[in-house]
Amino acid sequence: MLGTTLRTRLPFRAGLVNVVPLCGDASNRRYYRLELKDAPIPSLILMQLADPEGVKISEEAVSGAATDIRELPFVNILRPLARSGIPVPALHYYDEAAGLLYLEDFGDLTLFHACSRDGESAVRKYYPLAIDTLVLIHLRLAACSTDDCQAFSRSFDEPLLMWEFEHFLEYGIWTRRDRKPMRADDEKVIRKGFSFIAEWLAGQPRVFTHRDYHSRNLMVDGDRLGVIDFQDALLGPATYDLASLLRDSYVALDEAFVDEMIDRYVTGMRAELDYDGQERLLLTDRAAFRRLFDFTSIQRNLKAAGRFVYIDRVKGNPKFLADIPRTLGYVRRNLEKYPELQPLLLHLSPYIPEWR
Repeated sequence: MLGTTLRTRLPFRAGLVNVVPLCGDASNRRYYRLELKDAPIPSLILMQLADPEGVKISEEAVSGAATDIRELPFVNILRPLARSGIPVPALHYYDEAAGLLYLEDFGDLTLFHACSRDGESAVRKYYPLAIDTLVLIHLRLAACSTDDCQAFSRSFDEPLLMWEFEHFLEYGIWTRRDRKPMRADDEKVIRKGFSFIAEWLAGQPRVFTHRDYHSRNLMVDGDRLGVIDFQDALLGPATYDLASLLRDSYVALDEAFVDEMIDRYVTGMRAELDYDGQERLLLTDRAAFRRLFDFTSIQRNLKAAGRFVYIDRVKGNPKFLADIPRTLGYVRRNLEKYPELQPLLLHLSPYIPEWR
């Protein structure tokens, strides 16, 4: 079947030399590299969906707005990203009945692996490029708001943000404690603190948000970074993708460099926005923007820590557990910065062993 598809369904003819299974992520999708012959390119990536219909529903929670999903989210969101000049993989053919997508091959080198291999030189080379790409995403995708892009039909509203906080409580605390309950007074203060953060974040102006814009979803492909795993995109605060990248669970960045990258993002956004647009996104107030970045990081990192436990306990994949201490370390340092968050820090600390 693969050979027939390569000969008859792609924009070019190709012969199949070999099929190489690739290591997947935490999703239910499977990936293979198709090594080609008699073709203009040496290889393709084959994405195999676990269930061609079921994957129309995001593996991540989405906002409560009822939306009739008629198209695979990966395909739907790929289209406006590609049209906007974002370096996403070209889709050569989608065999909908079989649940197979024939995609451009960006290689095996993620930003995470590049930084692990080459250290500071890779960080200095590629993170500015990641920031510049993020600026393009946030600016260019704004024009797609009237398109059929599913990302614009869902958002980080307060219920979704609170669901993610609950996900942390469920797996980051209760599951890790073998379901031992929290003290009622602690739980009350924690939920109040989470609600305070969620309400503030949900009230911010929203931009197109990748949702998982971090070093494992950016592929080093020569002098560009390919963007993958965008199918859960939605609308959210401008700082969400920025926090995903700069408070990455997998790569620890120097604080001075984080400041530098935030400044680069702000400068890039301001260069293309009028003053009202800049002010709306808090780009004219450095302290306010940094506060939003830090609060977004708290929410994002707590959700990630809970997700790592979920992936271990529910999906049987423990490889992300080692990243929990770094992720929760970000949270603690951000909580310590803001007096209004001290009660949350105080009442969470007894339940997080990494903080003791």
